[in-house]
Amino acid sequence: MKWKSISIRRVGLIIFDIMAILVSSYGALWIRFNGGIESYYLLLLNRYIPIIIVLTMTVFISMKFYSSLWLYASIYEVRNIILANIISIGIIMGVFVLLGVDMFRSWYCIYLLLLTALTGGIRFVYRFARLYLQEHEIFGRSRGEKSRIMIVGAGEAGNQIAKEISNSDKLNKIVICFIDDMDTKQGRYLQGKKVVGKREQIPIAAEEYDIDEIYIAIPSITGLRRKEIIDICSKTDCKIKVLPGIYEILTDRVSISSLRNVEIEDLLGRDQIHINTEEIMGYVNDKVVMVTGGGGSIGSELCRQIAKHGPKQLILLDIYENNAYDIQQELMRKYPALNLKVLIASVRNSKKIDKVFHDYHPDTVYHAAAHKHVPLMETSPNEAIKNNVFGTFHVAKSADKYGAEKFILISTDKAVNPTNIMGATKRICEMIVQTFGKKSRTEFVAVRFGNVLGSNGSVIPLFKKQIEEGGPVTVTHPDIIRYFMTIPEAVSLVLQAGAYAKGGEIFVL
Repeated sequence: MKWKSISIRRVGLIIFDIMAILVSSYGALWIRFNGGIESYYLLLLNRYIPIIIVLTMTVFISMKFYSSLWLYASIYEVRNIILANIISIGIIMGVFVLLGVDMFRSWYCIYLLLLTALTGGIRFVYRFARLYLQEHEIFGRSRGEKSRIMIVGAGEAGNQIAKEISNSDKLNKIVICFIDDMDTKQGRYLQGKKVVGKREQIPIAAEEYDIDEIYIAIPSITGLRRKEIIDICSKTDCKIKVLPGIYEILTDRVSISSLRNVEIEDLLGRDQIHINTEEIMGYVNDKVVMVTGGGGSIGSELCRQIAKHGPKQLILLDIYENNAYDIQQELMRKYPALNLKVLIASVRNSKKIDKVFHDYHPDTVYHAAAHKHVPLMETSPNEAIKNNVFGTFHVAKSADKYGAEKFILISTDKAVNPTNIMGATKRICEMIVQTFGKKSRTEFVAVRFGNVLGSNGSVIPLFKKQIEEGGPVTVTHPDIIRYFMTIPEAVSLVLQAGAYAKGGEIFVL
């Protein structure tokens, strides 16, 4: 049925083009003679009209006029229409000269203009009619029909998204208006939709135009500006989606599928820090590197970044086999040449840790294994001490015994004047590291984190879940200040601390 309807449309278009050729041919003569046609030229045209039709239709078919999707016609199709008509009139003129046909030169020009207007007009009238009907359906729609979209950013990305929504019969959406901060764009139209104001007008415009969703389509925007816009959008009841950064979409065409929900990184309130790890990762190249707690959020990201820099061997140690298996499969897939060893073991087991160091002799140790849930450790302080304190002691002792070059402890800002069990155990861990650092050839250092966005046990997943469930969002104190960083930021800074380590330092990121 679908192919049948397509064939009917093509046949109809061919018939219309033939009629357009006839109207243009005789209409050009009628215009040339100011409303009256001399019989000589009428008979002449009657004789050669079949040649005109054949030549013109041959050009049209060769230019794929009947294979184009005219519903999505653009400037490319306009160019083809004009080019095809110029070529066809050129061929007709050449044939007429060869056959000795005595036709007015002005006829060729008038014929070209009429034919271009008719052949182009019908195709764009079809598109405009479809667009009008789509728009007409929206006004007076019920709330469940079409989602009304506001696009923040009246640039190329916003234009592409608006065009895709407008052209698609599958997307149950309609673009209502644009928002842009440029003064020159205010009151202008893009894809037929008005730029109704700057970012400050988002809440007012959202209410005035009954907006359901807001798309932030500014791929070149900085993290800080994106957060500012998200904060303004959050004052509405609209769903918010953002387009990825410019470096994420350079090789892809911007489309509606590029949009994503607001992620925690968008709420960072600053641009992410990018460290050139190539300059600082020489100390892991061709070395045996061990990561305890390698299946966790921080440990697994450490493994990812270390794997890129050619370690002689990467040892991933974790007590939880599911996480260890997941990162093992990822690393094997991405780095098939990587010498990877995954060990299931507890840092509490001193004999097991000693055997691991005896067997593998790691040059660099990243100690990320720890219990870090503050409320849970308050109710199970003995477990916090056994895992954090004694676990760190066992790993540090073995690193010293077997001559590791560097030992980097992942600590926390809660170790500063600790007010909870978890923070206290981490402060003891730092003291262990500093003590070993005074007498050992191994360079012992600690790195303190703040809140790491998205890491296991961080406050953000809890907040996110509370918001999804409708609240309330529980905070320790209304005046508390939290300092956030992303997992890649945290890990790259840990790697940098390892490069800078001289022994005994505590790095605060």
